[in-house]
Amino acid sequence: MFDPQTLRLLAITDDLRDGVGGLVDRAAAAVRGGATMVQLRLKSADARTLVEVARALVAALPVPVVVNDRADVALAAGADGVHLGAEDVPPSALRPSLPVGFIVGASVGCDAELLNAVGADYVGIGPVFGTASKSDAGDAIGVAEFARLARLAGRPAVAIGGITPENVASLRDAGASGVAVIRAIFAAPDPSEAARALIRASGT
Repeated sequence: MFDPQTLRLLAITDDLRDGVGGLVDRAAAAVRGGATMVQLRLKSADARTLVEVARALVAALPVPVVVNDRADVALAAGADGVHLGAEDVPPSALRPSLPVGFIVGASVGCDAELLNAVGADYVGIGPVFGTASKSDAGDAIGVAEFARLARLAGRPAVAIGGITPENVASLRDAGASGVAVIRAIFAAPDPSEAARALIRASGT
């Protein structure tokens, strides 16, 4: 049974600049600081590398690990789920072939993408604020639009895009089940303290 509490702070990986071990160490530090889920996102990595990293994360972390875009990689690595983008196979089409309890997240950034919520356990909505972490993220939609899309999606919603301790509380007030963060955690000198600061600022 999917627990929306695991969405409180979703830490999304950035790159392998310090190797697989370094990325796993940073993810573990984020979890010690309060991250409740980790999403493996390595846009330039091949499938073999993704499976290796996913397995390492699953072995090291006590929280759910989901893989960006690649359900096949998630299944091969024993990960807990997958997060599907707007251009990926829709959750409703993929769900029948997945194991019971496998977590499925879906990206929503506009009304046309609301159909992605069908069959998903949660939605990631954004970018709420401007972000440099994703070159294809699109224009910032703002807090009010996040709240509107979250209501229409009818699923637990995670806010993504430019999340910092300075703006995270506004998203809780807008109905977010949690926030998804890349740079604010994985680019921080101390990912554990960065995660802790986000939890403190969110008031959760």
